[in-house]
Amino acid sequence: MRMANRDLTFAGVIVVAPGEADELITNEQKTALDALHLRKIDLADRVLVVNPGGYIGESTSREIAYAHATGKPISFTDPV
Repeated sequence: MRMANRDLTFAGVIVVAPGEADELITNEQKTALDALHLRKIDLADRVLVVNPGGYIGESTSREIAYAHATGKPISFTDPV
């Protein structure tokens, strides 16, 4: 994600990226981050899913479904 963020930023794109945590987080923090990520999708013009090797996890799947439901264009870095 960091590389995609950097590349898009240098291409002049405003990037609204998910938050990152380097340590274990509580269930309460996870719930708050999940809600925040959906609000970031609301702000976005489009969604780029960074999915190395085609992998998409549970949280990302929910975010993709939300973006689709709100009519946001979605693209992927790797084939799904």
